[in-house]
Amino acid sequence: MITVDDANPTPPYEQIRSQLASLINAGSLAFGERLPTVRQLAADLRLAPGTVARAYTELEAQGLIESKRGAGTRVSAHVEAAPMLGETAAFVTAARATGLDLEAAIVAVRAAWT
Repeated sequence: MITVDDANPTPPYEQIRSQLASLINAGSLAFGERLPTVRQLAADLRLAPGTVARAYTELEAQGLIESKRGAGTRVSAHVEAAPMLGETAAFVTAARATGLDLEAAIVAVRAAWT
């Protein structure tokens, strides 16, 4: 499911983080689904455990996964809104492409919110 391309200039931890985030945001990994342990994924990918741990730490900081001693690492409850994240990213990309700055984008969001 997760692969690391040694020829890719992107650091391995970022490749892992990005792939897992995409799977979570797409709904391929559902709320509560357990992820492999750091050691298991590191062994599967032939990487140092610290590399996988960094990817997990960044995913946890994003609110996409939660790690609890004894319960493992699972997809977070906070990803219930994950399908909207793709739409948000598309909005940001379009706003940037048209030259909109952050403040103008926030004004647009506030206008749409009401």
